[in-house]
Amino acid sequence: MNKGSTIINEIDRARLKLSIEHYIKYFIGKRTCEITKDEALEAISLAVREFAMDKMYETIARYNQCNAKRVYYLSIEYLIGRSLENNLHNLGLFDIIKDIKIDGLPNFSLEEIFDAEYDPALGNGGLGRLAACYLDSMASLGLAGFGYGIDYKFGLFKQKFENGYQIEQADSWLAENSPWQFARHDRVVKIPIYGDVEVLDNPNGQKSFVWMNTKTLYGVPFDFPIVGYSGKSVNYLRLFSAKTDDELDINIFNEGGYIEAMKEKIETETISKVLYPSDALEAGKELRLKQQYFFASCAIQDILRRFLEKSEDFSKLPDKVVIQLNDTHPAIAIAEMMRLLVDVYGQEWDEAWEITSKVFAYTNHTLLPEALETWPARIIGRMLPRHLQIIYEINRRFMEFARSKFGDDRAKLDKVAIVFGEGDNQIIRMANLSIVGSFSVNGVAQIHSDLIKTKLVPEFYELWPEKFSNVTNGITPRRWLLHANTALSDLISSRIGDSWITELNDLRQLEDFVDDKKFIKAFQDVKLANKQRLAERIFKSTGIMIKSNSMFIVHAKRIHEYKRQLMTILQVIGDYLDIIKDNVRPACPKTYIFAGKAAPSYNFAKLIIKLINNVADVVNNDPRVSDMLKVVFIPDYKVSLAEVLIPAADLSVQSSTAGFEASGTGNMKFALNGALTIGTLDGANIEIREEVGDENFYLFGLTENEVQAKRNNYNPREIYEKNNYIKRILNAVNSSMFCEKDYVLLFKPIFEELVNRDYYFVLADLEAFDDKMEEVEKDFLNKDIWTQKAILNVARIGKFTSDRAVMEYAKNIWNTSPCGPEQKSKKTNRKIATPKCMSA
Repeated sequence: MNKGSTIINEIDRARLKLSIEHYIKYFIGKRTCEITKDEALEAISLAVREFAMDKMYETIARYNQCNAKRVYYLSIEYLIGRSLENNLHNLGLFDIIKDIKIDGLPNFSLEEIFDAEYDPALGNGGLGRLAACYLDSMASLGLAGFGYGIDYKFGLFKQKFENGYQIEQADSWLAENSPWQFARHDRVVKIPIYGDVEVLDNPNGQKSFVWMNTKTLYGVPFDFPIVGYSGKSVNYLRLFSAKTDDELDINIFNEGGYIEAMKEKIETETISKVLYPSDALEAGKELRLKQQYFFASCAIQDILRRFLEKSEDFSKLPDKVVIQLNDTHPAIAIAEMMRLLVDVYGQEWDEAWEITSKVFAYTNHTLLPEALETWPARIIGRMLPRHLQIIYEINRRFMEFARSKFGDDRAKLDKVAIVFGEGDNQIIRMANLSIVGSFSVNGVAQIHSDLIKTKLVPEFYELWPEKFSNVTNGITPRRWLLHANTALSDLISSRIGDSWITELNDLRQLEDFVDDKKFIKAFQDVKLANKQRLAERIFKSTGIMIKSNSMFIVHAKRIHEYKRQLMTILQVIGDYLDIIKDNVRPACPKTYIFAGKAAPSYNFAKLIIKLINNVADVVNNDPRVSDMLKVVFIPDYKVSLAEVLIPAADLSVQSSTAGFEASGTGNMKFALNGALTIGTLDGANIEIREEVGDENFYLFGLTENEVQAKRNNYNPREIYEKNNYIKRILNAVNSSMFCEKDYVLLFKPIFEELVNRDYYFVLADLEAFDDKMEEVEKDFLNKDIWTQKAILNVARIGKFTSDRAVMEYAKNIWNTSPCGPEQKSKKTNRKIATPKCMSA
């Protein structure tokens, strides 16, 4: 370290220490000797936020100076995880804070303080975590990229188990009181809703539309700093909280109608209370749509407000702004942009559409046709009457274009229509709106992108082949290796340096150490320590003791039939039956670890959770099994748990039915942390296998083409009848073996689904899965060979960084480039100065 760096570090250390002491004394209002862990967390977080805010002001000023094109990422969820430790790493303060001593501060370790931070309840699974990784990469790369979303008070739900059943509880994180967020009351947005539309004839023969008698919602923005690695750029995530204009109707209150007086306030603020409210009932559907419109309108109004500060020429908007739709949840933003341009800013329809269709880009995340969002037209018409008119007009004009290409081919026209059906059954297809209203449509793995073009929406590909592209997902190595697995990252950096943190392909240099006995031993020691840490966490949360010398087989992801957690637990049942009936034991001790949540209204997925927990209860308490087989379901899977779970995995299960998983990112995180994969040729598994090598990936199962070929004549009952291995497992499921005494037929629905339908081909792949697991067990016994395979997984996973993915978006879709502090001014070839003003 040079003298200049040492001086800067000393200044930062002194400033950080003073700031922490200041917040303890004047913000929390206590002496240092009196504070709790939570209060220590708050004080340190606020002090660190000061550093982030200084960098954010510099960053915004730099973007303004270099006239950077802004990327706005619209996502209904962000699974950002804890911030303190991650921001300390990215700001270069981690080593500094370890050396700070504050007089009188209780003897809390940094680890205890980090663990006191509650995960922000702003997301659910892969979609939200991907959004968080991309925000990290945009900031780390110096791209002017900003997120928009909702500031949920309770998020999805906190998962608990009662008698093996998933129980959903409110996930009360700090929300608006988070030390990382700050309110921007000067940027409050007004959102009209409900009412009716009056059509007026203008003297020039044109019609104008007046949306009147509306109610007004208010969106209060809360900014969350996104600190890029090295702290050179700090962007932000802007989350909106729904508020009303009046606390209550005082006249109704004075007449004794206390509840009625608060009704509107409660209904409005419900919008930003819960992520993905159940849409089983009409009221739930309406709330979901209201959420999507609320955050889309807040975002579009804020984007246009910022643009208008510099220019009133809307034709320049596509040169200055790109809006990335993270799936179809924000798709109503297309209609909202048209409403604002036409009704508020007086643009002609053709000009407004030209602008809109050059600003939006759409990322598709699902191959399940039933998962493509649709809304009943009657709900949109009641809530957003002007938007429904606009959607009808978009559809009318688009269908004229489609007929010019397809003629009277009714099948193709029906497939591409945005508006489909008649009367009360009429629906609005949000994926079709997203494709029609965007200049770019991309998938998130090569097979996924190919299937979008050939299976999901081939008619749209026929119309606009130039719109479609692929950007394979990626993950940030800062969060998922540097932060989550410090011991491994330190080991790697001790051998090849730390350039891999921003250039993940540099991990290829680890191949030089694959035969190095000392490195192999050090790698094994790191894995063992991570397994011991997870074992302690599992015992603390479940009371189940597991052996760290067993093979940790992890199946951690959202619970869904196509992800086939059911197949994994059936294979466990097969092992259990082999032990107790045939006295045949696995080649090595195995611990199966499950984690993930099922949607509250997804009853079959919740029954799978119940089966896993019941099997665990039987297996773990059977003395005949001993420690050869253990099963654990860790409740309440979230980022902070994943950061402990993923580094400890020996084997990652990625067993989705081929052709159903868009990409997946868990597969990438596990491989980056030295787990081998057992998986199908689905999603990003295909590309991971190509990168790490066939010999370092345990492949099984039908291909996508084989699944489609079998679809029409698939007979799972025949498999059940003819395959004794499968028949024994399913008979156990359909018996009282894993049931409470009063519920003998508890799992009969699972049995019936598998033998009569088996839509996700569980039985077709189960024996192949078991055969491959036997191969895995034998390989695991040779520790050095297994470790060499794990090292090669780490070394060859560099392609799957979110930095690479974001740069592909920037180059091929967004048409923008980084504007970091090292960039030169486009006009003057001088380094960019920092202006005193900013616009956010």
